[in-house]
Amino acid sequence: MKARLDAGDPYTVRFKVPRGRVVAIDDAVRGHIEWDVQATVGDFILLRSSEGGGGGMPVYNFCVAVDDAQMEVSTVIRAEEHLTNTVRQVLILEALGYTPPQYAHLALVLGEDRSKLSKRHGATSVNQFKLDGFLPEAMINYLCNLGWNDGTDQEIYTVAELQEAFSLDRITKSPAVFDMKKLRWVNGQHLRALPEERLGQLVGEQLVAAGVCEAADGPFVGAATRMVREKVELVNDAEPIVRQALGYPLLRTLEAESARAVDGLHEVSAAVIAAHKAGSLPAFEGADAAAEWKTWSKALGKELGRKGKGLFMPLRIAFTGTMAGPDVPAQLEVLSLAPGQVASEFVPLADRLATLEGALASMPEPAAAA
Repeated sequence: MKARLDAGDPYTVRFKVPRGRVVAIDDAVRGHIEWDVQATVGDFILLRSSEGGGGGMPVYNFCVAVDDAQMEVSTVIRAEEHLTNTVRQVLILEALGYTPPQYAHLALVLGEDRSKLSKRHGATSVNQFKLDGFLPEAMINYLCNLGWNDGTDQEIYTVAELQEAFSLDRITKSPAVFDMKKLRWVNGQHLRALPEERLGQLVGEQLVAAGVCEAADGPFVGAATRMVREKVELVNDAEPIVRQALGYPLLRTLEAESARAVDGLHEVSAAVIAAHKAGSLPAFEGADAAAEWKTWSKALGKELGRKGKGLFMPLRIAFTGTMAGPDVPAQLEVLSLAPGQVASEFVPLADRLATLEGALASMPEPAAAA
């Protein structure tokens, strides 16, 4: 052996494991764990071999153990895959005269197919989550919920609440499944809980970036924010909702038999067109839009003898060109503020009603019930 060392042969430095030694830890998640080290790890390498003699690079477990000791780390929280590394690290720390830290080994996070989460499930960087419209506080909330709860049914937490409630003894041993739909739901709850000013800032920045409007603040963005608040799960959901409100896809909607057959579509649309031509249709602008809509639609319903779905579905189609979406008065308020603010195309109310009149003229009215 000495001759080979003198000749400069490469060699490794190993940790000589004591025979019959048992390493035990009290894991914060998994409880008491013991290993027969000779049977588990044997004499493991500390320094790799190197050409030309001398010790080589230190291995991971040696570096981590020394690093934890030097930084006086009190608790190591990591995946259960590191359990076998723990044996080696405890032996190294004790041999160097250090007290091992508290360990907590967490169950793996699984994909929706219940296999280990990996690149094949669609690797996503932290920055990509941000670009997709997820909030930092929502991500923290959701990740904490993977395998942990505080013993209640609460699911939505602020960061401050998590700091107060979180404890290692409430982490479960079972693996958790990363559910993108649930993450979106959690994000939506956090978005709706934001102050209007903060949500408006996020929505405004997203609308400008998407080329919908020219300024990230102002009355238009404020109205758009109020319109989408209850509809969005991601900040990026705002743009398609606002674009739809600015557009008027009536002709495409009426291609569907279900739309053409809506009870009262002809009668209600004709009344809307008549009110517009007579100058009695409210402007539905600003903060008074919802109140004006309620008063006017109630009066129209009384005049036509209609209420509920028989009144409001044809009104929705007439004003928005769609059968679903945000509240109609909220869309009309956004539309009224669009001139001079919107960078993309939009269809003003007068043009909508002209399109509606043309569509009705070319579409036969359903026969009256016998």
